[in-house]
Amino acid sequence: MATTDEGRREFLKGAAVAGGLAASVTAAGLSSLTSAQAQPGMVPGTKNHYYVPATDKTVHWGYFSKLLKPQVELSSGDFVTIETLTHHANDDAERMIKGDPGAESVYYWDRQRKGVDRRGAGPIQPTLFGRGAGEGLGVHICTGPVAVRGAEPGDVLEARIIDVKPRPCANPQHKGKAFGSNAAAWWGFHYKDLLTDPKPREVITIYEVDATGERNWAKAVYNFRWTAQTDPSGVVHKIIDYPGVPVDHRTVQETHGILKNVRVPVRPHFGVIGLAPSEADYVDSIPPHYVGGNIDDWRIGKGATMYYPVAVPGALLSAGDPHASQGDSELCGTAIECSLTGTFQLVLRKKDTLGGSALAGLDYPLLETLDEWVLHGFSFPKYLTELGPDAQKDIYAKSSVDLAMRDAFRKARRFLMTTRGLGEDEAISLLSVGVDFGITQVVDGNWGVHAIIKKSLFAGA
Repeated sequence: MATTDEGRREFLKGAAVAGGLAASVTAAGLSSLTSAQAQPGMVPGTKNHYYVPATDKTVHWGYFSKLLKPQVELSSGDFVTIETLTHHANDDAERMIKGDPGAESVYYWDRQRKGVDRRGAGPIQPTLFGRGAGEGLGVHICTGPVAVRGAEPGDVLEARIIDVKPRPCANPQHKGKAFGSNAAAWWGFHYKDLLTDPKPREVITIYEVDATGERNWAKAVYNFRWTAQTDPSGVVHKIIDYPGVPVDHRTVQETHGILKNVRVPVRPHFGVIGLAPSEADYVDSIPPHYVGGNIDDWRIGKGATMYYPVAVPGALLSAGDPHASQGDSELCGTAIECSLTGTFQLVLRKKDTLGGSALAGLDYPLLETLDEWVLHGFSFPKYLTELGPDAQKDIYAKSSVDLAMRDAFRKARRFLMTTRGLGEDEAISLLSVGVDFGITQVVDGNWGVHAIIKKSLFAGA
């Protein structure tokens, strides 16, 4: 454990990770791997670095599942680079799909077939709503899973986020740029509280990001109101109700010149990183829960470490829902949904080594940065068991901010009492005067509130 802890401390300080990261993990190295590594596996010339590209063979769309075959299996301490695609790329295929073989394979859709048929945790035969396989009951394109040797229920998986890079646009007309989509949609908090007509409405805003990393802000390119779109299978989508529906731009009116002189700070992160839950074979990717998933916390980016309780053998980590930027609450429905590539080091913390540590008994996704601990609370932290056989449906009707706040409070109180040795009265006082609680998101079915505990609070210890 000493080596693991020393490596974590060095990583959080921004120094080289213990054991070293393969030299290929640079901006140029990632680019060359993307074109050279057609299949998931070990990066050539390395002993402990794997690569998982995003293709129609390596992604699962809209669900987590303990039944999925791992794309790669690695050992504790190994590195893995994972390509992730936004599920909103068809809002502007010219900018986010065209010329990109991986994205084109995932998004392929004609009258005969889809590149990835099942989109969501619903039935393969769309007998509920007629939307398509999976029924859109879950929306995120997730790459993986990645298995970790020796991981068992009760262990904790530590995921160190080494690097995050935007996926460059493959269309030569937009060389050096990346693009993302923000959807102000029917699931947004704002939707029934609009001031201006038409009411209601769904609006897509396309943003541009500098893929070279020289510019650290995004700018709006244009927006348009969603109009009824007919997918290649002939199904009409009056609202955004199924992931990956191609937008026919001949049917929408683009408004350019929006958000003039506004620069949105870029903070690339993954809305979804999570392990496979044990409670059901197919689990909707939208509501977050105790093994992670769609947390939508913008802090889960480069330099951060996430800790997840393991629920199934191998842990089965998947990543997706990449974001260029997002604010706390994700108010209107999405972030700037922008394809990213991330490099991670995965460290297995065995259950019998956790006693007396901050990870002992961990039953929720915990975030650590150099300066903070961030504890994630949800309306129903273990909704799959708390809400019974209809949990994946009922969670959308029963969530609230006050329930999420209470869960975050209880987790933060326990954290301070068990890791800092505080009495309950001491912990409660500190939570009120020194800890920041924020609304992580109000759009993912299982709403989130996070507690930020600054390490500097204990500088005098």
